[in-house]
Amino acid sequence: MNGRMALLAACLLLGTGCDRQAAGLLGTDDDPAFPEPDRPVSDLGANAFSTEDVRDSLGEAQKVMDLARIEPGMTVADIGAGEGYYTIRLAERVGEDGRVLAQDIDREALERLGQRVERERLDNVSIKLGLPDDPRLPENSFDRIFLVHMYHEVQEPYAFLWRLWPALREGGQVVVVDVDRPADQHGIDPLLLGCEFRAAGFELVAYRAAPELAGYYAQFKATARRPEPREIRPCRGDQLAAERVAAPRGV
Repeated sequence: MNGRMALLAACLLLGTGCDRQAAGLLGTDDDPAFPEPDRPVSDLGANAFSTEDVRDSLGEAQKVMDLARIEPGMTVADIGAGEGYYTIRLAERVGEDGRVLAQDIDREALERLGQRVERERLDNVSIKLGLPDDPRLPENSFDRIFLVHMYHEVQEPYAFLWRLWPALREGGQVVVVDVDRPADQHGIDPLLLGCEFRAAGFELVAYRAAPELAGYYAQFKATARRPEPREIRPCRGDQLAAERVAAPRGV
């Protein structure tokens, strides 16, 4: 199933935003068409990347939050929150003066996470249902947006990133944790990741290989101007091959 057909199926299933999404299959001024990625997309995986005890034994969330410089009082979005591994730990780190928005396209996962948030009395956490091509985040709202082990499952990355761009506050950044392997094997080449982010109006500010995170860590900021959808060109394999010669180990 291609990205746009999957989007329509998800729209019908979720029963939200269907008029806008159906219009987007053709592209209008209000809901423009975006290019399809020139790569495969991973099937949706399990909501739990690994058990929380195993991830905590490696210090995963603490290391990522340290790298992202998460501080008390920040407002953070956890996209693809799933069962809430990062949501819970981010809520503790930002404290009562901070806010965490947990977002996912899986309604059942969000219901379970909502029960957990209520059970643990996390008053600084809110929950939102997203769409496959739109995180549905409020504009000018977030200091950090987390995409942890989920970006390779985004079926329409250019539309998704373009709609995510306005959600960052001044100085806000997007944090990505993923695995360097083919995009249809639940990972994404870091060069391809960087290319897709650049195409949608972002600039890489930090990158490091991180075996302790089962992959790599990348951090992006919004550029001064978001490109128009018609200006976005999908990243191609030959383009990435040329970049790999120039920077074989980086993004």
